[in-house]
Amino acid sequence: MAAYANAKLFYISVVFWLILGVECYSGLSNHVLTIMTGGSVTIPCHYDEKNPPQKKYWFSEIDTSKIYTDTIEENLSVIDHPDQSLFTVTMRNLQNNQNGPYYCVVETEGQPTVTYELHLKVRSAPDVSVVSSSVSGHEGGNVSVQCFYSSGYQNELKQWCRYKDQSCYTVGRTDTSQNSSVQISDDGRNSFTVLMTGLRLSDSGWFFCSAGEAMNPVYLTVIEAEQVTVHLTVTEAEPGSVTTDTSTEKELRFSLSQN
Repeated sequence: MAAYANAKLFYISVVFWLILGVECYSGLSNHVLTIMTGGSVTIPCHYDEKNPPQKKYWFSEIDTSKIYTDTIEENLSVIDHPDQSLFTVTMRNLQNNQNGPYYCVVETEGQPTVTYELHLKVRSAPDVSVVSSSVSGHEGGNVSVQCFYSSGYQNELKQWCRYKDQSCYTVGRTDTSQNSSVQISDDGRNSFTVLMTGLRLSDSGWFFCSAGEAMNPVYLTVIEAEQVTVHLTVTEAEPGSVTTDTSTEKELRFSLSQN
């Protein structure tokens, strides 16, 4: 009974925060996430790296439960990644009875704060989807992501956004630094393509495709550029042989070309 009362009190508190905007992270966003019935999704929940909270958890209004980090269940995992200053929530085998609001919550000195809010909709066909929720590219290279949307979102604003700071890019080309850019092209029918060029290691992280309020998360990994290694071997001349500077240069060029 006491547990139920506490859960109910927490539920009321969350509604109070959302209505009044009290103790809500400035980057709080309300997105609609549609996932195919039986599908899975991973959601990142960022927190302040300079002042990491003592508790981090995933809150659902459906059963008013608080699922803390380092929880692994059959269809739900909440895992902390302190090296990235975030925890991830993975929901598997989603069903229609799981529709509703969900929240990322952190707690510091007993004060809970909602850092991210989304409304989950489980449907036979998602409003926004991607071919793969994980993509990778090499430092200095390019990566392309195709985002699909349903016909009802044809005229909605299309965006590619970074979860951490909620910075977004719209249709067209945007230069993000001297050597990198984000270009979004919409076919006007059912998909838009995001092309990121001149990738940097700092581009690694969580992004999402969105059309209007509907979105779908994507994790980008930027791999460090491979170092080109040249192995040089210099062999000692045999006794009695005559070695000229010209032959030495030829031998060195041969060794370099073979490695």
